Amino acid sequence: MQRLIKGRINKLGICVILLLSLLVARLIQVQLISTESFTDDHINLIEASVKQRTQSLVIDEGRGRFIDRNGQPLTHDYFPSVILFPFLNGLDWPKGELAGILGMSTSEIDRLLADAEKPVVLSESLTEEKMERINELDYPGVVALYRQFKLEDNIAEHVIGVTREDSETFVKRYSEKVEKENYSPHTPIGVSGLEEAFDEIILPEGSTKLLYHVDRFGGPLFGIDVRYMSPSNPYYPLSIKTTLDKEIQQMAEKVLDEYQVKKGGLVILDIAKNEVVAMASNPSIDPENPLKGPGAHNLMIEPHFPGSVFKTVVTAAAIEENMVDKEMTYNCDLDIRGNLLTDEKKRMGTLNLETSFAQSCNYTFGEIGKQLAEKDTNVLDRYAEILGLTGTVGWRGDMFGFEDFIQIPGEKESIVWTDDNEKRVPLAVAQTSIGQKDVKVTPLAVANMMATIARGGKSKEVKLVSDILYKNGTSLYTFPEHDREVDKLSPYTVMQLQHLLREVVAADTGTGWRMRGLPYEVAGKSGTAQTGKLAEGDRELLNRWFAGYFPIQSPRYAMVMVELDVLDENNVSSVYADMVQRLYDWENPER
Repeated sequence: MQRLIKGRINKLGICVILLLSLLVARLIQVQLISTESFTDDHINLIEASVKQRTQSLVIDEGRGRFIDRNGQPLTHDYFPSVILFPFLNGLDWPKGELAGILGMSTSEIDRLLADAEKPVVLSESLTEEKMERINELDYPGVVALYRQFKLEDNIAEHVIGVTREDSETFVKRYSEKVEKENYSPHTPIGVSGLEEAFDEIILPEGSTKLLYHVDRFGGPLFGIDVRYMSPSNPYYPLSIKTTLDKEIQQMAEKVLDEYQVKKGGLVILDIAKNEVVAMASNPSIDPENPLKGPGAHNLMIEPHFPGSVFKTVVTAAAIEENMVDKEMTYNCDLDIRGNLLTDEKKRMGTLNLETSFAQSCNYTFGEIGKQLAEKDTNVLDRYAEILGLTGTVGWRGDMFGFEDFIQIPGEKESIVWTDDNEKRVPLAVAQTSIGQKDVKVTPLAVANMMATIARGGKSKEVKLVSDILYKNGTSLYTFPEHDREVDKLSPYTVMQLQHLLREVVAADTGTGWRMRGLPYEVAGKSGTAQTGKLAEGDRELLNRWFAGYFPIQSPRYAMVMVELDVLDENNVSSVYADMVQRLYDWENPER
């Protein structure tokens, strides 16, 4: 019996020793081994323990920001702020002196601190001088500094893109940072737009905080001042300097909303530099579901049927290949199949190339396209590429640490054909020549084509970002201009294209007549494309375009306006003309 009891005691002792060993091992893991990366969620136990006895206020999240070409903030900015910590409530501190500096009453300060559980932030009417005087009070819990604020308005939301917490994607994208640099996988990352393209560059190295320690009741531990904790690298976070102009961007977004453009948008390029000055797309992003729904995509970098805008390519090819002259005429009472138009109002009579272009006669360009294809089946592809219309046109190339870096993520390729066999089918060629069949181009690419023509035929890649800047404003990297490696049109062809685009607006019967009388003279091309989609009542939805540049004497802007999936009524000409007028008024405020 005693032997049995002794055996049980021994077994119990062994179990106790094993349990204690497991407990000790667990304590060693928690206290010594996995202190900064505990469990699969990579919890930083040191940070977690500090949080239990520390109250803090984040001054800067640490993620890089986006600014416009003039240095104006697009995502967040820094504002002078006074921080008052809640433990000041009930203490004897230089409240009166602070109230005098801020122009407030002491009772108002008492009211703000009375029920405060978190630091109170005051940011009204602060100057550098006032901030210095406040910091000279040198009292714990009273701090004046610049604090980061997210801008209330979502400016260029499709261009800038979206950030969100996605631990699975973070681990896949930055596995080494999690393993070697103890990055939290819960760090927000860019998932669209420039936020995605530049995510690795502007990823936070750590946030900047004001900290103070508290006892178990939440009271301050006196003798310990408020601490300023920030990443050790003074050059970060970086700023991404975009080519956007904040005021023009807001102007574009406002005009789209005022004209109630439900689906479509505007692209404006600086012709000299081939940089995006503004890019606005409707509908807006749904903040609750930013990656899905009708507003999830930037329609300005997605391809759409262009309609007659594509006739610019056919015209360039015809002139360059000496396929047309001023004496040649076309029967514009016919459709592209050679049949008499049933709608008498659409019959235009006999027209030459110039009047056909101005009035957008389909028969003319169907016939020219077929003649070109008989000579060279790849002719439309070739001239679309020369004009900067096909493929992707956004800046791409090598930069420090990144190979084949793409500035405009999500930009889709513009195409002319999907089936090379149809290049030998006359009707397919005719349909393609008027911007139908399989032709789909992005508004960005169309703007690039207009900029190429306005610039004298020199084709460039489109930039959306000009520089990456250190925190102090000095340049870390400047993106160089990239010429596109394509053939160039002859000066004569470019001159003729410029003349024809001007006649679209200037001619009495030109389709761009609504652009007349503007303070900046406009050259451009309208377009109406069938989409194959039907609205209620079996009416076909259309894509409406106007693409051009201005002022014609010294071109500065190439602009494209498109409204997608609309019926006969549309806003395109009105929006385009209004935007030209607003740009003029903005650039000439004294007039």
